[in-house]
Amino acid sequence: MSHLDTDTYAADLASFVVASPSSYHAVSEIARQLRAAGFLELTETDEWPSDAGARFVVRDGAIVAWRQPVGASATTGFRILGAHTDSPSFKLKPTPDSLSEGCLQVAVEVYGGPLLSSWLDRELELAGRIVTRDGAVRLVRTGPLLRITQLAIHLDREQNTSLTLDKQRHVHPVWGVGDKPGDILELVAGVDASQIAGHDIMAVPTESAARFGSGGMLFASARLDNLSSVFAGLRGLLAASGASWDDDTGEAVQGLSVRLSAAAPGVDPMIPVFAAFDHEEIGSGSRSGASGPLLEDVLARVSAGLGATDNEWRRAVAASWLVSADTGHATHPNYPEKHDPLTRPQLGRGLLLKLNANQRYATDAVTSAMWAGVCERAGVAVQPFVSHNQVGCGSTIGPLTATRLGLRTVDVGVPLLSMHSARELAHVTDLVALATAVAEYFRG
Repeated sequence: MSHLDTDTYAADLASFVVASPSSYHAVSEIARQLRAAGFLELTETDEWPSDAGARFVVRDGAIVAWRQPVGASATTGFRILGAHTDSPSFKLKPTPDSLSEGCLQVAVEVYGGPLLSSWLDRELELAGRIVTRDGAVRLVRTGPLLRITQLAIHLDREQNTSLTLDKQRHVHPVWGVGDKPGDILELVAGVDASQIAGHDIMAVPTESAARFGSGGMLFASARLDNLSSVFAGLRGLLAASGASWDDDTGEAVQGLSVRLSAAAPGVDPMIPVFAAFDHEEIGSGSRSGASGPLLEDVLARVSAGLGATDNEWRRAVAASWLVSADTGHATHPNYPEKHDPLTRPQLGRGLLLKLNANQRYATDAVTSAMWAGVCERAGVAVQPFVSHNQVGCGSTIGPLTATRLGLRTVDVGVPLLSMHSARELAHVTDLVALATAVAEYFRG
């Protein structure tokens, strides 16, 4: 079985999303798969090995993995794929328990920019991490537990024409009934509430991904922004590292190669790096976000292990590339006026090359040409994306990382409908295309 078989890849992506209800769970699942494929986990406080090998390091809800090939030198550049592990959702407040009209409720903050109406009247779970007073960090998840209930149409006949949701009053989930507030943290953690010193817990949808439509090629799921790119980065790195996949389980197995066979004699091989950051949906300004020092720390330490001076380290960065992989907008068939009239990317027609004159995306002519070459070698179609001049443009980790490190950067991604909905929509062939292109990019 090829690791890029369409049906198998879609099933594996669906399983990855289920295993990743929070950024911390996503990193845990990535680390598990990397270990299974022979990658060695490093700790930031320890001395790192300098010989060839496949390694990764975790920082909270972020992870960086790389494969140092035989023949790498002090000036060897990096071929980096950057994505993010977080998605728009709701975060549990420090004092979450409340009671109103006999309903047990939990207080949440809006995290990022979710499409609020899509979160109404669907079952949610709580998932994330808790820290107990002894310093232990535990991942937790509840399964279906909460629901943000909408007002009945009989009580507000204007909802179908002018629905307005107050982020403080109207997205207060219900999880039971009673005559006094419950203790949601104790239920989530499975320990006495007095033992909980801190928590980072999100409310997220519980439905599994589904394939449907003509030929079963439409793929609906929570958190495709941006777990679709995270999974493609993981699979691409493993594929380029020589990992094979078990036919029955879809799991990567050992068999890594640290030698880059594609490098010509006398050519300095590049070091493939997969970086999945947290907190992109809220601006990336954290120790585990793309504006933080994580990627720079890792690259600098790898270069230092190869004996790089400061001058050689800067030469290595100047020789490097970054692909910022995040989802983008397909042209919506019901709202075509919201899109550029001449640039009309569509589902199932290939990956997006994301461009913006104001550098909301970091793509330029040089990096466009690099990515075009990668996709041509991979046999993957590319569609340009540019926003309508009257419609605001989002951004990605691309400009942030390019600004921090000076990396040559291209912004790409899978086209979606319903971005930031509780359930986003992609085309299966586009999802597979991203993993195919990433593997080719990492191979060099």
